[in-house]
This record gives sequence, structure tokens and C-alpha cells, in this order.
Amino acid sequence: MMPGARESLLNAACTELARRPWSAVRMVDVAAVAAVSRQTLYNEFGSKEGLARALVRREADGYLAGVERALATPREARERLAAAAEWTAATARGNALVRAMLTGCWSERLPAPSLAPVPSITSAVPAQRRADGPLPSPADLVALVRDRAVAAVAAPGMSKAEVAELARACELIVRLSVSCVAAPPGEGGVAELVRQALPRQLR
Repeated sequence: MMPGARESLLNAACTELARRPWSAVRMVDVAAVAAVSRQTLYNEFGSKEGLARALVRREADGYLAGVERALATPREARERLAAAAEWTAATARGNALVRAMLTGCWSERLPAPSLAPVPSITSAVPAQRRADGPLPSPADLVALVRDRAVAAVAAPGMSKAEVAELARACELIVRLSVSCVAAPPGEGGVAELVRQALPRQLR
């Protein structure tokens, strides 16, 4: 398959999902939007379920990559954590799949593949074998973001107790940012809430 064709197919699936519920999305339409044959689509994803898993995996990866970019900005620790929280809230508000993954609330319009891995021994596509592996639950995503945040802002020489306290603070920030999706904050937004919630040493 041509490089980029998989992304084109996933983009086409997103386009179709914006138009109609996932149950009404047809593989033939996804292939037509991406300008590839239906056989090519099936060769890449195996089935509609495989396409759904690949779509969810891509959106999860994109969300986590955005978290890493926010945490990598050359600013003080609290501002990097605030930026990661803002990214989480903004992405969840704007991306229905990310919102569902973070909250566990899957609407009838969305694909809702099982989080458990599925057999992928027949797929010759490495990216699909990864998509057919376990998909992240809300708790998994919280832990992944928390651990990235700790790695990004932990100071050299921190004691185990200090790192554990930092991990608790980072998890609180992730959960706070997810809660802001359901109940948007007022003036100052999620970043100000995060600054107030941080332990004194990180303010």
C-alpha cells in the first residue's frame, strides 16, 4: 500500500463519521472518499471493526503526542502542566473519540470497539496489529498522561516520597482537566484551576 494511504483511509472514515453514525458508515463509502478500492481498504484493516480500532488507536496516539508537546515547552513546571491540562480539555471538547476514550462515555454515533485485544495473526500490516492490541481505557490514559507529566517535570535528586507526591498531583491535574469537559470552568479556564490545585512547591 502507498505510504499515506492508511492515513487517507482513516481521514475518510472520520469524514464519514462526521456525516452519519458509525453504524451507518459503509466501507465502500470510506474507500470512495479516500479514492482507493474497497479491496485495498479490507487489505489494510481487515474489517469495519479493524477500521474502528485503527481510528481509536490513531486518535489516542494523537492526543498523547499533544500532551508530550505541551509538556516539552521550555517553561516552568507549573506552566507545562497547565498547558497539558488545557490540551486535554480542548482536545476532548473538539474530538468526540478522544472525549469518549477519556470519559468512557461512548455515544451511539461512535464506533465502540472492545478495549481487549483481538486476534490479528492474519494481518500483514504492523500498524493494524498494533491497533488490534489492547486499546486504552480512561484509567489507562490517566496513568499514561500522569507518568509523562512526572517524567517531564520531576527535578533531579527528588526523593521517592517527593516523586510519589508529584505523581498524585499530576494525576489530580489530569482528572481535573477531564472534569472540565463536562463542566467548563469560568474565568481563567482550566489552566487557572490547575495552578490553584498544584502543591505549593510547584506554584
